[in-house]
Amino acid sequence: MTRLLFIALFAAALTSAAWAQDALYDGLAAHPVDPAWSLGSEFGPIIRDPIPAKAQFGFVLEPTKATPAPIGSYARGCLAGAVQLPGTGPAWQVMRPSRDRNWGHPELLEFIERFATDMREREGWTGLLVGDMSQPRGGPMLTGHASHQIGLDVDFWFKPMPAQALSSQELETIEPELLAQPDAARVLPDRWNESWVRLLRRAASYPVVARIFVHPAIKKALCEMPQFDRGWMSKVRAYYGHNDHFHVRIHCPPGSATCVPQVDPGKDDGCGTELAYWLKAVSVPVAAAAAPPPEPLPGPVILVHRPHPLTLAEMPAACAGVLADGKPPLLSPVAPNEAPLPPPSPARATASAQP
Repeated sequence: MTRLLFIALFAAALTSAAWAQDALYDGLAAHPVDPAWSLGSEFGPIIRDPIPAKAQFGFVLEPTKATPAPIGSYARGCLAGAVQLPGTGPAWQVMRPSRDRNWGHPELLEFIERFATDMREREGWTGLLVGDMSQPRGGPMLTGHASHQIGLDVDFWFKPMPAQALSSQELETIEPELLAQPDAARVLPDRWNESWVRLLRRAASYPVVARIFVHPAIKKALCEMPQFDRGWMSKVRAYYGHNDHFHVRIHCPPGSATCVPQVDPGKDDGCGTELAYWLKAVSVPVAAAAAPPPEPLPGPVILVHRPHPLTLAEMPAACAGVLADGKPPLLSPVAPNEAPLPPPSPARATASAQP
């Protein structure tokens, strides 16, 4: 009750009902409330919204006992019959295991194991550090990603696996290698080298791989390198973030009737108009960043509706069954004060959405 009273008082202080909803969702993503909770405002009628899907899928602790199946699209779906990647393998370690995001479709696990083994045996690496995959039943995550929902996405750190296995504390605290600043148009010259090119080229070489997302500055560095074979470059696309890790997305499994594929990028290497767009998108002019905020304009406040978090009703219908299957153990979505929240990762706690 104390938390709900705080919510009501906080909401009353906000000027926009729509913005109030989003602010509360953003601030309380890890503290879901009763689906019947409502917010009143002098600017309009009472608003009733179901809790965000991320506040439901983000608290499931176990996968379904079903045939593995990705359901929906990469950024709007769920995963039945997920399989967990072992935390430590012959050529990989899973980073931030407390996040419980090392679940995926069996084909994703097969790719990870093969890629890690090839990097060790063919490229001379000790192994790979694996970042986020999916949750036990896929779906939207509380923080960090817009996709990774159907068990076919995986992040890899720009940092080779050390020769000595990382301790449980190190898995939660050490940082990946930063190859570019978030708003930079070029990679950091003292950190960019041929080994990263070989890593990305190897990842793109597998037929199962559909796309690889990297920071625009990293894509620019790849485009500027002399290469005899540029065919693999079409799989590597520029996108926000991804300056300390790269994101691999595999194709929908053959014969999957419930998986929605992404349009193939074709033979375009992504070094032209698309790259120019992303370089401009991530750049922040110094003068604009340092300029003082403009004076508020006189007149009435204009209410602007912001996109609301994805809800279960907006996801494929089968995802409701995946979420409810077997009455999975959950942290209570109705009484958040009665159950402890999972500890956040100290080094990767970010609310910025990645693909």
